[in-house]
Amino acid sequence: MKGLRRELRRNRALYAMTIPGVAFLFLFNYLPMVGVVLAFKNYRLDLGIFGSPWSVPFIENFKFFFTGAYAWRVTRNTLFLNLAFLVSGLIFEGSFALILNEIRSKLLKRTIQSFAFFPYFISWIVVGFFAFSMLNYDYGVLNTTLKAFGVAPVGWYSNPSLWPWILVFINRWKWTGYGAIIYLAVLTSIDPGLYEAAEIDGATRWQRVWYISIPHMIPTMAMLTLLGIGRIMNADFGMFYAVVGGNSMLYPTADVIDTFVFRSIRKLGDYGMAAATGLYQSVLSFVLIVISNAVANKYFGNSGLFSFSRKSKA
Repeated sequence: MKGLRRELRRNRALYAMTIPGVAFLFLFNYLPMVGVVLAFKNYRLDLGIFGSPWSVPFIENFKFFFTGAYAWRVTRNTLFLNLAFLVSGLIFEGSFALILNEIRSKLLKRTIQSFAFFPYFISWIVVGFFAFSMLNYDYGVLNTTLKAFGVAPVGWYSNPSLWPWILVFINRWKWTGYGAIIYLAVLTSIDPGLYEAAEIDGATRWQRVWYISIPHMIPTMAMLTLLGIGRIMNADFGMFYAVVGGNSMLYPTADVIDTFVFRSIRKLGDYGMAAATGLYQSVLSFVLIVISNAVANKYFGNSGLFSFSRKSKA
């Protein structure tokens, strides 16, 4: 206790600065966790969270989701699409940052970066409108172009097998410029002396990228991958709802847990089932990030977000 009081007294200004952040974290991340009890209750608006009766049987809300015909489909789509977003993000964002880092003209570099960063500010509603104007069967830009070349138009909104590729393309178009900033910050922090020494030793530009730039990016890639895995069960609802919408023909490959829960609440008003599904998402995400963190610590030199190992006392 004396050591704790001494630490608080010595760094009281720094700890005081953390109070707003800690309060925000508690109010918006920990306090709402009380609502987890809804997953085990037959929620009624007039009785509130704690006044509503417990569900009988206790896991009735979970049975509604897991015994349904769509549980495996939406879980598979959520995992597969988020994994595709994660892997493509590492490749495209890292590659784009490497390309920008190799451009010597500052004006050209800033111009390209500004154009690539612009889609980040566009809302998903506008992106959905752009996608519809491109993919509409009768008047879409792509089908109009195909018709001009004598090629039969494609029914984009009636072919679910195409949509994993379309969603990955749209996701990368919007996020690549923003995500590359983190990697670019890592690359600009590398000691220029390393590149100069490698150049003196006769290393080509590609060799300097391969042996200097990429190794410095790997720890950041590992950290961002772990953060992405922590959210791999939580799809971007705005993206799927704005781009896919309520098109039931695309549900086999583009329906995720978040949109499924939204439709269930809108049609059935079952808040208990929605809470149970949310708890299922959180638990599975926690398990995945713990496993991934252990793998990162074991095979990538303690690159995980946290470690449970204890240092031995001297």
